[in-house]
Amino acid sequence: MVILILSLISFAVSWRLVAMMRHWFRAQLLDVPNDRSSHRTPTPRGGGLGFMLAFILTSLAALARSDFPVTLPGLLQIGAVLLPLALIGFLDDWYTISARSRYGVHLLAAVLAIYSFGPFPQPWLTPWGLLGQTLAIGLTILGMTALVNFTNFMDGLDGLVASVSAVQFAFLALYLNQPVWWLLVAALVGFLRWNWSPAAIFMGDVGSTVLGGACAIALLQAPSLDLAWRALAITLPITADAIYTLCRRLWRRENIFQAHRFHLYQRLKQRGWSHGQVAATYGGLTGAIALLIYSLPGWGSLLSLGLSFAAIALGEWHLSQQQDPRTSLQG
Repeated sequence: MVILILSLISFAVSWRLVAMMRHWFRAQLLDVPNDRSSHRTPTPRGGGLGFMLAFILTSLAALARSDFPVTLPGLLQIGAVLLPLALIGFLDDWYTISARSRYGVHLLAAVLAIYSFGPFPQPWLTPWGLLGQTLAIGLTILGMTALVNFTNFMDGLDGLVASVSAVQFAFLALYLNQPVWWLLVAALVGFLRWNWSPAAIFMGDVGSTVLGGACAIALLQAPSLDLAWRALAITLPITADAIYTLCRRLWRRENIFQAHRFHLYQRLKQRGWSHGQVAATYGGLTGAIALLIYSLPGWGSLLSLGLSFAAIALGEWHLSQQQDPRTSLQG
């Protein structure tokens, strides 16, 4: 019951805070459309600060309840990792921060996460001793910073990352027995009231990078090696699109550091899908993966990988029917 009450409070606080930020950020943090934008109307960004504050406030309130499994040291560890991401994200929303500076902060957050929770379990490296430990730490840093940036890259359509993340954290809260993430789920639902198409506010980097970091924290806190690796598949709706697009651009010998609109979700929007249709499709895929992992412990994650490949192939087939040389596989 206490989880439900705190979740309702988180939802209400997020809803109200984001509504207020719509007005506060209308002048200072206005996202004006350009040739790469998927929106046509100038829209404020930075709304991710609203759901993050709602999550923080209700998490602190949970400390007063002995029947809610959260501790002050645990919250401080989560905060130590997410605060640098939120700060650099908000500064990037407000000003323009260089990619090198942003990635430096992402590296710092990853190091803090490993210090707090340990590296992601990679038992095949254990026999290598110190070298294996170093490799495990390096791969964890690479994986976490990739997840942070991939989540940011995917935040290009109304409601997409917020809806996918809400499903992801609901699954992680249940599957990994980490109830604190229910408060983030509720905050995201409150934010979605203003972010669903047509969006009245965007989450900005302050929201997307924090969500990527929080997902990494949840995985690092998994109670066992098996659960950690199985739960990793819940990131596929975001990571599969991002990795596929990266590989596709490398194959086409494009500059991967240049801003673009070639993610699968962006090309679907360009072909006539609405923001809501794309967001619902990715959210539905995330839900299907969650069900596979939860109901089929032995094979669910592998089937989720196959489902993600199939979804990408189906998306490319759909796009190829339009016969646009700029976005077909053979272009």
